[in-house]
Amino acid sequence: MKNLNELKPYVGDSMRYLYVGGWNEKLRVCNVYAFHLFLDGPGEMEVNGKLYPIDRHTLIFLRPGEPHAFHITKGQPLSSFNLYCDMWTGASNPVSLSRVFIHAPEPFSLESSSVMEVSSELDSLPSCFSLQPYPWLYDSFVTLAKQFEEAKHYRAELVNSLLYAWMLSWYNVIHTSQPSDFRIVKLLAHLNEHPEMRSSVEEWSAMCGLRRSYFHSLFLRETGYTPSVYRHRLLMKQAAQLLVETNYSVTAIAERLGYLSIHPFTRHFSAFHGVSPRAYRLQPSPALI
Repeated sequence: MKNLNELKPYVGDSMRYLYVGGWNEKLRVCNVYAFHLFLDGPGEMEVNGKLYPIDRHTLIFLRPGEPHAFHITKGQPLSSFNLYCDMWTGASNPVSLSRVFIHAPEPFSLESSSVMEVSSELDSLPSCFSLQPYPWLYDSFVTLAKQFEEAKHYRAELVNSLLYAWMLSWYNVIHTSQPSDFRIVKLLAHLNEHPEMRSSVEEWSAMCGLRRSYFHSLFLRETGYTPSVYRHRLLMKQAAQLLVETNYSVTAIAERLGYLSIHPFTRHFSAFHGVSPRAYRLQPSPALI
């Protein structure tokens, strides 16, 4: 039995697609693995007879031979990034280069399909998953799809490596304890979508509609951090991004993050990242935590 890191993906095709509720979106099967990342919603996806809601940044993962259908409302088309791939450890002639669809009511009989390695870790990946709370996963998938379209040299090596890394990241997200309370999930999604906002912990509890004392204990239980510690981590990550991605002075960055002077900012940054802001900026390839 293979672990996920032993499987080698091969991307046979990737495209932008607009679902409009046409006949070819009804019940069907495909002979390769497929990812569908929807930009918006609403809609519904049927996989193996089960209906899943399609909302903004919904990811659908399909395995070879799985009956599936796209339920799109007429007049409300949905755009997505579609990616088709094989998962194997040594087979030749990738099937995803010439994928095949069979539409109902034809018998779902596939002569050839992607080599399906036995992998409990691959099996544990869900058919439907929201990337809304994980903007880095969404952005990296979009980057992968765009590289398939735009890369002129070593495209296969590039996109296959990106998909390999992306799937390991996705697996980590799925199998790491995640917040489940809808109020905290909604708050974290908002914070991830608006990193420029530097609201107070009091504002966080108000956004959740909770008293501060209860919000504090719920947030700690859901994330493993107190609200103040989590907020501090957000500030330090934002500081690192500004140092890497802008030419702002350290003083200007401190001011943007709400510090009254550079000294406490430098002290906090150094304690969190292990180096001073200036030293962090001078590193050949600073790692954003």
